[in-house]
Amino acid sequence: MLFYAINIFLSAFLLFQIQPLMGKLILPWFGGTPAVWSTVMLFFQVLLTGGYAYSYWLISKLPARRQAWVHGGLLAASLIVMLALGIGWPSPITPNASWKPPATGSPIAQIFVLLGAAVGLPYFLLSTNSTLTQAWFHRRFPEKSPYWLYALSNTGSMLGLLAYPTLVEPNLTVQSQGWGWFGAYALFVALTGFSVARIARGESAALNPAREPENSGETPKPSFFIQFMWLALSATASMMLLATTSQVTQEVAVIPFLWVLPLAVYLLSFIITFSSERAYARPWGTALLAAASGLYFWILFGPAQGYVTQIGIYSLLLLAITLVCHGELYALRPNAAHLTRFYLLVSVGGALGGLFVNLAAPVLFKGYWEFTIGFGLAWLLLALTLIARRTRLTPRWRLAHDILALALAGSALGTSYFILTSASGDIWSERNFYGVIRVRASAAGDAYVMVHGVTVHGMQFTAPEKRRTPMGYYVPQSGGGQAILTHPQRGMGMRVGLLGLGAGTLAAYSQAGDVYTFYEINPVSERLARGEGGFFSFLSDSPAEIRVEMGDARLTLERQLAAGERQNFDVLALDTFSSDSIPTHLMTREAFALYLEHLAPKGVLAVHISNRYLDLQPVLARLAQNFGLAARVVEYAGDEQGGVRSIWVLMARQETDLAVINGAPLKENPSIRLWTDDYSNLFQILK
Repeated sequence: MLFYAINIFLSAFLLFQIQPLMGKLILPWFGGTPAVWSTVMLFFQVLLTGGYAYSYWLISKLPARRQAWVHGGLLAASLIVMLALGIGWPSPITPNASWKPPATGSPIAQIFVLLGAAVGLPYFLLSTNSTLTQAWFHRRFPEKSPYWLYALSNTGSMLGLLAYPTLVEPNLTVQSQGWGWFGAYALFVALTGFSVARIARGESAALNPAREPENSGETPKPSFFIQFMWLALSATASMMLLATTSQVTQEVAVIPFLWVLPLAVYLLSFIITFSSERAYARPWGTALLAAASGLYFWILFGPAQGYVTQIGIYSLLLLAITLVCHGELYALRPNAAHLTRFYLLVSVGGALGGLFVNLAAPVLFKGYWEFTIGFGLAWLLLALTLIARRTRLTPRWRLAHDILALALAGSALGTSYFILTSASGDIWSERNFYGVIRVRASAAGDAYVMVHGVTVHGMQFTAPEKRRTPMGYYVPQSGGGQAILTHPQRGMGMRVGLLGLGAGTLAAYSQAGDVYTFYEINPVSERLARGEGGFFSFLSDSPAEIRVEMGDARLTLERQLAAGERQNFDVLALDTFSSDSIPTHLMTREAFALYLEHLAPKGVLAVHISNRYLDLQPVLARLAQNFGLAARVVEYAGDEQGGVRSIWVLMARQETDLAVINGAPLKENPSIRLWTDDYSNLFQILK
């Protein structure tokens, strides 16, 4: 049994090491948005479903020896393919730069193709291992329940997930991570190959039957209702996992690695509920869900709470819902003869929940409403499970039982409807792959505010005489304002580049003869900045030539340089780090080398680093040291005329180019390594 435990633990560990590794690799290629992580999770959910479907087919349709030959052949093929890829790529699972996407728009299909080519086959085979190992274990030891192996599998998954940001990422480059993962995968293939070889030799007489026992009539097939509940419970849990991730990373606090917390909670619920019969009981599960629901209503309708409190409550609610869903799943589990069907439908349900959140919700909803819908569904399914088990009650108690169940379902649906129809205070909102962008009125009612999640992306006064007055992080006293106003080229036709469009506020400093080029990945931001809805007019009011380049800023700059189109910017403003989910690929040695190629000899880099959770000064200090750049930190405390507290870092090739800037030196930290495309560590710069 130890052999089965080691094999299943290793495969689960590798499954959840590859997810954050690939997410880190491709996140910069698709704009650094948290939605990329959700899409990565969806890809792996879909592939996991494919792995469970394959396991079901293999066990139920093929004789034991043919199972061994088919599965062993795929394992060998995966190693050959990975070794071939490792010849042309930095590692067998990390594609080279030629795979960077050329197009803009929703990149879901591009992400799927990229991940499929890089890790599709090995991940598919890893995803089959839990089900196959449990099925083979049951046939070898029919008197023992195999479900404890599933709890062990989820323990391996959680440890793999938590080990990545704490141990693997801080100490290894991406290339080293890729080769290390391949080495561990080769060990997995060897262990599984040993099992397959035993089956091929027919050492276990229990594995000789040519068909799955569920087809032999030995145990009754689960009812349609039971199978529907497998789908519904797993879909709701998956939906709440992704919805909670979106809710806390976009609407509460876009903190790096925050996506790890919901996934860890989700896995923890599997570990608890599948560990034993006594691990979950409906009374305390219902009580926990009721208490967590009460706290959820408190943060929705009570006084404003800090982000730590909100994240804690959302996590508790997710734990309660997933405990109920997975606990009821375990209670409805079939005889082990139907194990592969059970896991297949559970996986299909998980994939359906992921498809709803990633594909349907952005089209159907203007906000993250799937969270509230999932909340209502959880209570509704709990009511259905109560009704499903009413036959165990005496007739005397059935009516009271049904009234209670219907009251639970009605209350949940009614509450969900009330939350969804509550006024949000938004004047305008739209949702796409990159999140929800809203337009709101300022507290004083004298300006429009563009908000992306919890990050303000620009403000503009409504009064006609003040429309060209820069606000927010961009007032004249800010580092961005000083970089433009004090540059010696001002008034003689400046060339200004800006990574991040927002409302286009910095265009307020433009003059006739200037050229302002904005780089923006979100088409909704461009439409608003160009005047849709009549909220913002910095671009249309500008006397300068305004250009907006759509797509990831770094990829666009790389293409321009490759085409011989050096921009010769007098000021290049990097306004992509004010939110707390920073695109790290824009803060690396390779990125800054690209910026300097596009910068005029006397040009100034203006880097906006106002940030609640990250201290980017040591990273910039290391970059300045690497390139021999002079640097000044310009902090502004804000004012009552529309100015917001801001921190900018101005950098130039010569100290004399910053002589007129009144600022402080950059803070250094000797423990911070130079960030490169192959290495970055956000944990070290958390405040």
